[in-house]
Amino acid sequence: MKVLALVGGPDHVCYRYRIEAFAWALAEEDLLLEAAPISRKTWKRVGQLRRARHFDVVLLQRKLLPFWQLRLLRRAARCLIYDVDDAVYQRDSTSRKPPASWQRMIHYWATVYSADAVITGNEFLRRRTMAYVEPQRLFTIPTCVEPRRYPLASHRRTGAASRLVWIGQRSTLPSLDQCRRHLQAAGEVLPGLELRVICDAWPEMTEIRIVPRRWSSPAETAELAEGDIGINWLPDDAWSRGKCGLKVLQYMACGLPVVANPVGMNREMVLDGQNGFLASTPEQWADAIARLAADPQLRRRMGACGRQLVEQRFSVDRWGAQFAKVVRGVVDRAAGRPELAASQFAGPSAEYPSLDSQRTPRRRRSPHSVVVGG
Repeated sequence: MKVLALVGGPDHVCYRYRIEAFAWALAEEDLLLEAAPISRKTWKRVGQLRRARHFDVVLLQRKLLPFWQLRLLRRAARCLIYDVDDAVYQRDSTSRKPPASWQRMIHYWATVYSADAVITGNEFLRRRTMAYVEPQRLFTIPTCVEPRRYPLASHRRTGAASRLVWIGQRSTLPSLDQCRRHLQAAGEVLPGLELRVICDAWPEMTEIRIVPRRWSSPAETAELAEGDIGINWLPDDAWSRGKCGLKVLQYMACGLPVVANPVGMNREMVLDGQNGFLASTPEQWADAIARLAADPQLRRRMGACGRQLVEQRFSVDRWGAQFAKVVRGVVDRAAGRPELAASQFAGPSAEYPSLDSQRTPRRRRSPHSVVVGG
């Protein structure tokens, strides 16, 4: 059976971490994944949507299509699954307009109503979507990482020689501007402290020394492991509460303690005093960073706790089979096999195992993922 993923691009972070990461699990259910970046040219996109008829199931990721295009896709697709990991029904944190957008909300409603199943990246998005989707069509699968791809940080540096690290897309850089005072406070306590920014653009700051590191997929994990403390700041708004915490997961996968403000998924992932610190004020940030910078053993201990959290709650091994079961369940239900569909749909849960639980990693085939053009 064939699965078509309509995505932002072959290197788009959402595709790589929420769909391509589970290609091996789809293959174990005899589902072959292909990915097509959604074309910006209308005539090419129409061809992509019509091509959906040649696949058993289509995964539409995040995109809110114009109504006529959504109708075209729905008529062509035998099965349609919508995957969402952001509050796309509203404007983002950087918009100069009010966050609420009735146009976006109507398009979101139309999309989730048309889908055979909807996969949300966290509980906040699930609760927001519950008003439009029957419970049996709604699933929560968090964004996941593959811990084995991430080398562990060495934690040899101390004091001002310690390195802060931040990773993200250009679109999320404004969050660094919003924590300038917090970074300045840390820099005053630790003169010469540097912040490594892994991105394709970099902020201009005088409050702290910025070390630009150009992002690339092959190098991102090694660049992260060169740091000592991961940082994450989220604006306290509904858009941020829809975020799925990839930055924090990547820091913890490398064994880095995290300093973050208590907003959205930061609250769930950063266990204050165990794998990092939740801090709100500039003084709290300065204190948390100074404490971690002074004690490599503390960083190593917190980093190990974070790595364990990723392995047990947010790894591709933990959720791959569940993702594949959702997809296979949609296919079985459409094919008139309700008893098989029910057994598949019984799996996914928004509850996570405790840190004390043990799990044997699954044996996995090589990923079967082909990126095709428009």
